[in-house]
Parts: sequence; C-alpha cells; structure tokens
Amino acid sequence: MEDRQRPDGGGNPDWMSHLPQELLDVPLWNLAIPGSHDSMSFCLDVSSPVQRSESRLLRVIDRLFPCWTRPCVYRWATTQQCPLSVQCDLGVRFFDLRIARKPAGGSRLFFAHGIYTLLTVKEALAELASWLDSHPNEVILVSCSHFDSLTDRDHAHLVDYIITLFGEKLCSPQDTPTLRSCWSSSQQVIVSYADQQVEQQQPQLWTEVPYWYADSSDPQQVIKYLEEKKSQGRPAGFFVSGLNLTEDARLVLLHPFLNMRKMTLKALSPLLRWASEQRPGPQGGGVNILCCDFVGLSGFCSLVIGLNYEPAGGAGAV
Repeated sequence: MEDRQRPDGGGNPDWMSHLPQELLDVPLWNLAIPGSHDSMSFCLDVSSPVQRSESRLLRVIDRLFPCWTRPCVYRWATTQQCPLSVQCDLGVRFFDLRIARKPAGGSRLFFAHGIYTLLTVKEALAELASWLDSHPNEVILVSCSHFDSLTDRDHAHLVDYIITLFGEKLCSPQDTPTLRSCWSSSQQVIVSYADQQVEQQQPQLWTEVPYWYADSSDPQQVIKYLEEKKSQGRPAGFFVSGLNLTEDARLVLLHPFLNMRKMTLKALSPLLRWASEQRPGPQGGGVNILCCDFVGLSGFCSLVIGLNYEPAGGAGAV
C-alpha cells in the first residue's frame, strides 16, 4: 500500500473512505479503530455533586466540603479535552458514553465520570448525527453504558430518541458490517447498549462491547495486562483495548498538584510504542478498537489508523 494513503497528523475526518479497496469488505471488528475513553469528560460540571454511584464516604465529604472535593474530582475525572465533533475530525470512531441521571436535572439525561457533565445526552448525540451528515462514508460505534440512576422510563425514552435520531443510519446486529456493506445501505452508526434486558428488546441495539481495562496508574502494568488478555485470544466481534490509566486515592493524596492530563502525558510514550507494534485482524493477538485519554494531545488517532496499512493488518474473514 502506498505511503500517500496513510493518515497524517493534521486530522483524519474521512479516513474510512480513504482506506484501500482490499479493506472495504473486511468486518469492522477486524480493522484498527481509534476510540476515546470517557468521551464526554471534556465538559464536566465542576459545580455538580459527585455521582450517586461513588462511595458513601466521598459523597459525605462532598456534602461537607464541596469546594475541595469537586475541583479535585474534576482534575482527575477529566480525560478528554475535545468536543465530539473535533474527536471525529481527529479520527475517533468509538465513543465511550457513560450515561447518568443528574440530581436536580429534571427528566434530562447527562453523562458522568465522578461528577456530571454540562451537556445532555440529546445534545451530544445530535452533534454526532450532524457530523455524520457531513461525512456519509464514516461509521461510528456508540457505546452506551453505566446508566447511573436511570429508571425503566429513562431507558425507554433514551432508546426511542436514539432510534428516531439515527433512523436508517443504524446498523443491525444481525449483519456483519463492512465499510462496503454500510455504504451500500447508508448505515453509519453501531449502538451498543450495556443493559442486557433493554438491548434484547431492541433489534437495533448491539450487545455491550468488551473493554479490556487494566485499572492501573502504571503504563507498564497496563501493557502487561493487555498482553495477558491478548494471549487468551480475542473476542469474536468488536472489543476495546484500553490504553487509559486509573488514579487511586493514594496517588491523589500524595500528588496534590498532579492531574489525569499530566499523568497521561508522562505515560504516553510506552503506551503508544506498544500500540504501534499491534496489528488488527482475526488472528490471535489481533486488536480492534484502541481507546486512549486526551486523544487530541498526540498522534494517537493517526497511529491507530495507520495500523490498517501494516502487513497482516485488517485482513481476514469473519
């Protein structure tokens, strides 16, 4: 494959439509796809209370000392800095959307990571739909999960909105999506829904996408964990290899001037080096979706997209 086809560092808004012909009939779960971890954390509301799902101790401290807890949670829970449309332009095609009902938020649904977001779920999904209208050959995966404090009625309204908003753009889980098959049907959206009862009742929704997550602040431990998971064999369909780090209470207390952005930047070199050595495909050890924090601070997206051009990348049947 010619080097001129490879993505550059200036953005990748239409990278799927520029892939070579031999990759257009490959199942999407055999391509290398960039994703953003906690995609909506760029708009966390520092004035909001901590999530109801957080520990009782943290919620008590938040009620007593909100001027201390909320800025601290904000520093560590912010894992992205770009709006969704900018993430799309960078090349992100997998979105990790953690949905929650916000106290005093009325019937509107928001996102959450420690604290709640400023933007609503409807606003975020509408932004994605608008971007897709301008990029008809790009396909995204929207992973809806967590559903903190959602009621059955909330789920019903959310699913109705998703189906109404995306309509015929939705890919059916009964199909094996390739770029060519999606283009021929004008399908651009795969929605996975991490509530099995709801997902099984809606034929347009996909099952939860497995997310390999090391739960460590040490990049070497993240790499070790991902290698162990690879040695066990890849899932048959979509799956995520998470390059994101995790803070713990000890780290936060011992490093009061550190934050997730600084920690991520320090760890990026070995994580991106590991990512550059991977290859997509159905073979043992093959990768699919790679997720990272602060996707706009490095060449992460271009690196992952470029894996599709490497030998043995992106090939193979279902």
